[in-house]
Amino acid sequence: MEVSTTAAALGYDDNAKLLIISCANLGQAHGANVGVYEALRTGLGTTATIMVPGAWSRDAASRYRGEDVGVQLTLNAELDRFRWGPLTMSPSLLDGDGGFPRTVEDLWDHADLDEVRRECRAQIERAVLWGFDTTHLDAHLGVMQRRPEFFDIYLDLALEFKLPLCLPSGSEQAIGFPARALAAEEGILSPDEVIAVQGRPTRAVIEHAMFNLAPGVTELKVRPAIDAPEIRGLDPKWSERVEDYLVTAHDAGVRHLVERSGATLIGYRELRRAQRAVGA
Repeated sequence: MEVSTTAAALGYDDNAKLLIISCANLGQAHGANVGVYEALRTGLGTTATIMVPGAWSRDAASRYRGEDVGVQLTLNAELDRFRWGPLTMSPSLLDGDGGFPRTVEDLWDHADLDEVRRECRAQIERAVLWGFDTTHLDAHLGVMQRRPEFFDIYLDLALEFKLPLCLPSGSEQAIGFPARALAAEEGILSPDEVIAVQGRPTRAVIEHAMFNLAPGVTELKVRPAIDAPEIRGLDPKWSERVEDYLVTAHDAGVRHLVERSGATLIGYRELRRAQRAVGA
C-alpha cells in the first residue's frame, strides 16, 4: 500500500483517512458568504478560500470569526453578467470589458508574469490585513497550477508566506510538469487527492467519494451559496451552488456517510502547522 507522506507529516498512521471539505468562492457574493460560513460553522465544511478581488470580500472579512480560510488567488472573472478585476489594476490582467479575462487561456496568453506575481502577493497581503489567519493557497479555475511559469509564482508565494498549497491530483503528465514533486522538494504540503464536485450532483459525488475513500488526505471542493436572486442572476450554475450548500450545511445523511467512512475531518490549518514545524 502506498503511504501518504502528508498523513505521516500530520502524525497519522498509514491507514488514516483524512478528509478536507473545502468551500470555495467566499467573498464573490453575499449569498456565497452566507452559505460558506454556515457550512463551516454548523455543517461539514472544514476550510474555505476567499476571492479577495470579489465584490463581497470585505463583507466576508467582517463576518470572519477565526475559521480555517485560505486565499483563492484570482486572475479570472468567468461570469458574463458579473465582473471583478485586479487589486493592482495591472494592464495585462484586464480584458476589454474592465475585469479579469474570462478564460484561463486568455490570461495565460496575455498576462505579464511580474504583474501576476504582484497581484497575487497583493491578494494575500490584503487578506492578512483584513485579519484572516490565512491557512493555505488555492487558485480560482486552477490558473496557477496548470502552467509551469504560473506554478513557479504559486510555489514561490507558498514559500514566502509559509503556506500549504492545493495541487491537482492524478497523473502529472496531464499538466506536463511535476508540480507535486517540485512542491514536495521544498517541503510544501498538499492533499493527496482533490475532488471537485462542480458539474455533478453534490450528494452523489460525496457518496461515491466516501465509499471509495483511500488512506491519506482527500480534499472535496464545493461552492456553497444560499438560494437568492443575486446568485440566480450572476451565475448560470446557481442551482449547483445551492445544492452544495444544502448538502454540506444541512444534510444529516451525508454527515452520517462521512462518519461511517471512518474519515477524520481536518482543515488546512493542520497542514500549515505540520509544514511550519519542519521549517517550510
